[in-house]
Amino acid sequence: MAKMSKWLSLVMAGTLALSLTACGGGSKTDEGSASNASGTSGNTDSAKEKNITITFQNIYPDPTDPKNKLMNKLVKQYETDHPNIKIELDSLNTDQQKLKLKTQAASKEIPDITVVNPAAQMQPFVEAKLLAPLNDMLDQNGLKDTFQDGLLDWYSFDGNTYALPDGNNIAVVYYNKELFDQAGVKVPTTFEEMLDVVKTLKSKGIQPMAIGEKDSWTGSFLFMNMLLRTNNGPGFLKDVIDKKKTFEDPAFIDAVNAFQNLVQAGAFQEGATSFDYNAGENLFKTGKVAMYFMGTWATGGIETSSVNGKVGVFKFPTIGGKGNPDEFMLAPGSAFAISADSEHLEETKAFLNWFMRSFPKEAFEAKGAVGIGQKVDGDFKAAGYSDMAMEVLNLFKEVKGGDLAFDNTMNPGTAQVHLTSIQNLFAQKKDAAEVAKEHQAAFEANNK
Repeated sequence: MAKMSKWLSLVMAGTLALSLTACGGGSKTDEGSASNASGTSGNTDSAKEKNITITFQNIYPDPTDPKNKLMNKLVKQYETDHPNIKIELDSLNTDQQKLKLKTQAASKEIPDITVVNPAAQMQPFVEAKLLAPLNDMLDQNGLKDTFQDGLLDWYSFDGNTYALPDGNNIAVVYYNKELFDQAGVKVPTTFEEMLDVVKTLKSKGIQPMAIGEKDSWTGSFLFMNMLLRTNNGPGFLKDVIDKKKTFEDPAFIDAVNAFQNLVQAGAFQEGATSFDYNAGENLFKTGKVAMYFMGTWATGGIETSSVNGKVGVFKFPTIGGKGNPDEFMLAPGSAFAISADSEHLEETKAFLNWFMRSFPKEAFEAKGAVGIGQKVDGDFKAAGYSDMAMEVLNLFKEVKGGDLAFDNTMNPGTAQVHLTSIQNLFAQKKDAAEVAKEHQAAFEANNK
């Protein structure tokens, strides 16, 4: 609960915190450190003598995403400033990256920099000693102080921090105001109204919602928001872990039924499970669908798309009169970790230190700073951020609590059964009680 309270205090402050120290600059050198203030390696002599390739696995494959653009800009800048260092990008969507990392971990061939998710998802990699502790690198150049208070706790075990997050987000529903007006519908305040909006949009020939369910976490993320409502508050998974509830609890069954009602109403595009995250999101960004449920990290990509100026956001509504719309799915972001077996550990730490110190400023300038996990020095409105972005920033101030994603809470075995089970609901309606039993059996099998 200590972690949760810390997270709430920082997310309620939102991304409006203004205390980031200037990135780069300075000439003071910390001898033997991971990097000095100008971003060069502590082992400057050896670094100059040999050519080095640092593999940088990431989840920014979409060239229209501001984070993809800033990543490429920063990589090119670093390579220019360090001619002997080549940064080799391995850009994958989220599910592809997770699968590839599992394979790499099994053979102990993790790239120099990879991406992990907080809490339960990254714990197996830490326990297998595959990730390098980053405490020393965080202490260089004030990097640790750039992160929102308490955020690094989600990536720390036994006093060591093993990954640096790119975001700290909540889940919202983005909607196309123009398409809503065409259909004559209004923002729903209850799930029942949401179903009516879906049916009306369909009747007008407008696809109601987009999802990239080939990446199975997307459906789970939406389902968990429904469970947050039907449970009348956060903590359902914690209660299951503590044996206070089972998955056969009415709250879980109600969430399954609500989720299936949305699918059966035709909310999502045909063949939703064949669209990956980027393809699903692009349906919304190109104005082909009316609503998109996603974490606020999507704001930057939407803002720089063709629907900019037409989009608003709303909180996921109550279900059957249950739940508080001010309780959100909380999403401390994916994070960069370094392989414990990197052949260029010091140089990799030096690069990641510089990259993360540069990240807030570049994200801000690229219109991609909404929901990042670091403090931002700048006036969003004055910088030309959209009204939608300002709406999102204001929602951060209204957070009263929430839950983490299923796979950030449960062990990997149970999480995989859950992801597959929810994904299957897009193809075939199932008895909610059977879905619940499937989950409970997986939990018991993986917690003996």
